[in-house]
Amino acid sequence: MEYYFLDKVSWQHSQALYHAAAYLNREALFILRPATPYVCIGCHQNARQVIDLEYTEEQGIPVFRREVGGGAVFLDGEQLFYQLVLPADHPEVPAKKTDFYRKFLDPVVQTYRAFGVDAVYKPVNDILYQNQKISGNGAAEINDMVILVGNFILDFDHETMSKCLRVPSEKFRDKVYKTLRENLTTIKAVTGQVPDTALIAEDLIDRFMPLLGSHLIKNQIDEELETKADEIFKAMDTQEWLFENDNRLPEDSVKIREDVYVIHQSYKAEGGLIQVTAVQDGGVIRDVQLSGDFFFYPAEDLVGLEDALEDISAEYGAVLEAIREYYQQHGIETPGILPADFARAILPNE
Repeated sequence: MEYYFLDKVSWQHSQALYHAAAYLNREALFILRPATPYVCIGCHQNARQVIDLEYTEEQGIPVFRREVGGGAVFLDGEQLFYQLVLPADHPEVPAKKTDFYRKFLDPVVQTYRAFGVDAVYKPVNDILYQNQKISGNGAAEINDMVILVGNFILDFDHETMSKCLRVPSEKFRDKVYKTLRENLTTIKAVTGQVPDTALIAEDLIDRFMPLLGSHLIKNQIDEELETKADEIFKAMDTQEWLFENDNRLPEDSVKIREDVYVIHQSYKAEGGLIQVTAVQDGGVIRDVQLSGDFFFYPAEDLVGLEDALEDISAEYGAVLEAIREYYQQHGIETPGILPADFARAILPNE
């Protein structure tokens, strides 16, 4: 299996390379960091709802929507990414995503400890130091490949992150900044220094080897991989892709009359924030749009769940039963999210 320690690359390639490997059905481990900052949102998020796009445009900070779930993050060269791409049927890949996280994040935990950070794994997909997040992770299924992406947080710009998020007021932004400072730490804050990224990569590679059942062979980016990465980035670096979820929201011109109203609400579950926009029309639910920083596998089936809720009675039991049935029929996995969580997000007063 090939691994690529690239250290600093363009911000575009910091996302496009692992997508390219997946679409080429190539096993790979990338260890890299972006040369310049950008904001990356999860595949189920709405860009206009979560990002202050006026600020990012003013500051020249690109915004990119990945094919991995989870939340919005500010990324820069102070974070070293690991991006593991494996066939979904690889003998070492557990069937359940919760087991996958636990197994493949253990090498990351051990590498943190080797560099003086007493890190621990917290389900579903976080790594903590003394109850502060020090690594964020996500997984996805793309083209029959399973992907794990995450980071070693060497240092972090909490202020810029807080400014990139869309918030209702500056007072609220101050609260976001304070909360980020209290709940997200870094290797530099813990140890007083930033390790050499090559040494981190070398340690992590050694720890991944026993899990992968083969030696990891260092390689350079070849023409096939680079061409595919550029092709994928060109397709994803568009307004249509970035705002795909936003554009599925019900139009502002939906007619509102007696017994017809638009709902927009949020529900915080263990596995992430669920946001719902829908129309309740005469006792039934229509035009459901689900978004948030959760993980949904297979990701493309989230739209199918929305369709399955069309014209369902606006009663908790009926909504829950429809969601449970869809989960069973399509083999849905949502780590940390239960069908009941989606039902409560849609009908929070039930």
